[in-house]
Amino acid sequence: MSTIFACIDGSSHASAVGDCASWASLRLNRAPVTFLHVQPKDPSAPTTNLSGNIGIGSQEQLLAQLVALDTQRNKIATEHGRLLLEAAQSRALKVGVVANTLQRHGDLIPTLVDLQPNTRLLVMGRRGEDNATVYEQLGSHVEQAIRALHCPILITQGKFSAPKKVMLAFDGSPTMRGAISLLADSSLLNGLELHLVSVGNERQAQQEQLNWARTLLEDAEGEMRVYVHNLEGDAEQVLTAFIQQHKMDMLVMGAYGHSRIRRWLVGSITTTMLRASKVPLLILR
Repeated sequence: MSTIFACIDGSSHASAVGDCASWASLRLNRAPVTFLHVQPKDPSAPTTNLSGNIGIGSQEQLLAQLVALDTQRNKIATEHGRLLLEAAQSRALKVGVVANTLQRHGDLIPTLVDLQPNTRLLVMGRRGEDNATVYEQLGSHVEQAIRALHCPILITQGKFSAPKKVMLAFDGSPTMRGAISLLADSSLLNGLELHLVSVGNERQAQQEQLNWARTLLEDAEGEMRVYVHNLEGDAEQVLTAFIQQHKMDMLVMGAYGHSRIRRWLVGSITTTMLRASKVPLLILR
């Protein structure tokens, strides 16, 4: 069954991830949510040989102590992950969400790739447990997930509030036309104020594409208030300014491509955009 997977860890973003996943579930006709915690196979294990040139008996005793320490460390990490999952599940159940938990051992990205066939939406925090102290610092797993996965990814900030105004950076590309069709068939943004923003020099062609997108979205079954904005200038500066000036609550973008807008999410430009944005970011492929 297709489900919403929400990545939970010990970072300050865990509550926002849970609240965001619950919001998405309720918007998507109570789609089930699975809270996922992936524990590294060997958390914080020492990488150096601590035995040194000591006697055989002492060496064996030390190695036995190290094995016992690693075993205890893994048990504690597993229990910590279980408690984090239970807390997220309990919070979701209180608002009427069908919530399950899943704990895995291994690496996060391969785990997400394995789960992708059953993933309707992936919710992640912009930073993980190892990057919890610096706001501008982007968790390494975020960009890796964007590159590796082909499902929609919703990236949260430190806190989550249900959005009312959403901006979609639209360039008329096949990726974004597919994203418009996906949103038209989905209830995720029903009833919200959606702003389609295009930036470039070919104003007439852009306007035709914007009109097509607005018509498709407005003709969808759900009620959606759609506004189009055909702008000029540097795409990054114009769109970032639009978010701030019009107080957008969420940004929707395509992941990859060759246009000026879609080149944002390649390499260091991804980091720049995620650092600049103070609102949740929905990535569509």
